[in-house]
Amino acid sequence: MLRVFKLLSNKRLFILLITLVLFIVVMGFSLGTRKALSWPENFLRDTTGFLQNVIYKPAGYVAGLFEDIGNLRNLAEENEQLKITVAQYTREQAQYNFIQSENERLQKLNNFTVEQREKYKYEYHIAQVVSLTTEPSNSTLVIDLGAREGVKPNMSVISVEGLVGVISQVSNFTSTVKLMTMMDINDPNSQPAIAATALTKENQTFGMIERYDPTTKMLSMNKIAPTDPIAEEDVIVSSGIGGLYPRGLQIGTVESVEVGEFGLTRTAMIKPAAEFQDWKELIVVFTSEDIK
Repeated sequence: MLRVFKLLSNKRLFILLITLVLFIVVMGFSLGTRKALSWPENFLRDTTGFLQNVIYKPAGYVAGLFEDIGNLRNLAEENEQLKITVAQYTREQAQYNFIQSENERLQKLNNFTVEQREKYKYEYHIAQVVSLTTEPSNSTLVIDLGAREGVKPNMSVISVEGLVGVISQVSNFTSTVKLMTMMDINDPNSQPAIAATALTKENQTFGMIERYDPTTKMLSMNKIAPTDPIAEEDVIVSSGIGGLYPRGLQIGTVESVEVGEFGLTRTAMIKPAAEFQDWKELIVVFTSEDIK
């Protein structure tokens, strides 16, 4: 019996020694410089790679999905911010365009008044248009200058383009302007006729602007002498004769010249320089007599 136990003990010792030797050999192969892996290492590596591929690829897809969702959220926020920026830019651009337009318009008014003041020594007071009436029998507008600023009836009112009308009524703070579209020599309530001449022909051309035709939108310049050199495209201005309208106010341009009433005179059709639009500002002309 003792002999059997001894034999078994020797066998276990033998197996342990064999296992230890194999372990050392494997370690030697593992730690040594080799050009290729052993088949157990290959098997282990391939198995590990397969398991990693099976486990990590779906996990990578899920992680990528959440990352894409996060990117979409960021993109949506950036788009929203971009829309706000564009809207703000559009609003600021509109404000800039409005301010630029206002500056250009006021500069144009200022340049006009300076030029005319140097030319005829008149004073030009800029007025804001308060209201406008375009009824056929009452074409008038109201401006925000009145008796307090020295405005008087029959003062001429112009735009940058040309003559608009005359002051018909004055209160302390406002004045009513009767437009040239009301002009009709046969109507006692119309704007008075205008003694007119042509630029560069002041000593040769003369006529009376007496009527505005709403159908053709033309002014009629009558009582022109047959020998008068007036011609198409002449610029017509007030002559200053009669004292009501100051000299040199631009009225319009000659469109045509026709034989007048009874064939003794001629009539010129004048296209108004002022287009009778929705004005924002107009100019009241103060002559030297008005300034006193």
